[in-house]
Amino acid sequence: MAEIAHLIEFQMSFLLFIALAGYLLASRVNQSAVIGEILVGLLVGPSVLGIVTYTDFVSSIAHLGAVILLFVVGLEFRLEDIARPRYLAIAASGVLVPWVSGYAVSLLFGFSFGSSVFIGTALTATSIAITANVLKEMGKLQTPAARAIIGAAVIDDVLSLLVLAVSRGLVAGELSAGSLVIVFAKALAFLAVGGAVGHFALRRVIGLIDATKFTRRYPEVTFIFATMLAFLYAMGAELVGLSAIVGAFIAGASLAGVTLRNGRDLYKGSESLMIIFSSIFFVSLGIIADVKALDVRIVIFLVALTIVAFASKVLGSGAVELLGGSRLRDAAIVGFGMAPRGEVAMIIGLIGLDGGLIQQDVYVSIILMSLLTTIITPIILRNWLYRRGASAARRASARQEEPS
Repeated sequence: MAEIAHLIEFQMSFLLFIALAGYLLASRVNQSAVIGEILVGLLVGPSVLGIVTYTDFVSSIAHLGAVILLFVVGLEFRLEDIARPRYLAIAASGVLVPWVSGYAVSLLFGFSFGSSVFIGTALTATSIAITANVLKEMGKLQTPAARAIIGAAVIDDVLSLLVLAVSRGLVAGELSAGSLVIVFAKALAFLAVGGAVGHFALRRVIGLIDATKFTRRYPEVTFIFATMLAFLYAMGAELVGLSAIVGAFIAGASLAGVTLRNGRDLYKGSESLMIIFSSIFFVSLGIIADVKALDVRIVIFLVALTIVAFASKVLGSGAVELLGGSRLRDAAIVGFGMAPRGEVAMIIGLIGLDGGLIQQDVYVSIILMSLLTTIITPIILRNWLYRRGASAARRASARQEEPS
């Protein structure tokens, strides 16, 4: 039996079984599938039952899921939709406020300068995989608020990279303007060159492939080519220090709106892959955490850190959206939509742990803060902000229909 448990086929089957259980749980509590999958991951992971651990296999499949998910999300956006000064302002404020806030609350709890700087750095990140999936489920991806969240979150990742470089330099005492310029220039060059090549060259290449007799015979080749590009872009993003999911998103946005006559539809094909692999990604977020590593002091710190994580993004990103002329509800949607830290903060925490800048208990608190922001955000969006907006719209419609 032990040999069967190590078979890849068994592990894949079991992970998908867990994902199905997450869907069932979500339907029972009337929440997003993301919530159910993460909670079931917590249940079967080290925190409760200990049936599944965060093995290299689980990590690899989850990574594929995040890449495919953001590629699919990118296919619903165009590059010009995210290249706006307003999104840069939302991202900049949404990075600076959490960084300073996380540093301050960590100092209050008695952590060292290096640990406090790194904890603040973990709060700067935004994981668009979570919010994007919830907005997609609700059919809200094309709303102005959703576009602001996606556009700002992509820029946020670049700025978080810069903050990470600054933090490591501050802690090591090796901060230099030259190193910051190089890191930032590499990130911007990847986004600019990758977007331009995708928009002006690769779209045309797919069109040429689609027009061939070969594609008429094998219509799936266009989908395979596009998926290959998604992973190439993800690899390129990692090579310059960005998150792989940002590269996948840029690939998707570059190919958004491509019309195919013979080839398989890119969106439909990618969505089928996403359903399988992204469900494992969300389950893995629950598996990776082990709440048994916490003591009373760290639990109190975790609560404070989570409150600061939400407040700093809402005040940082949401306030800029409000000052830009949006309604209060839309500003709140942007603020809370930027709140999930997800795998991005986990990676930053792991860097700090490996570098000896934070200890295991702080690392676990960062992991759980990421999970809490990931779990709570869909609940707030689905059950408060969007439901309240729908209720207000119904009341307004009813008033208009009342006889005068």
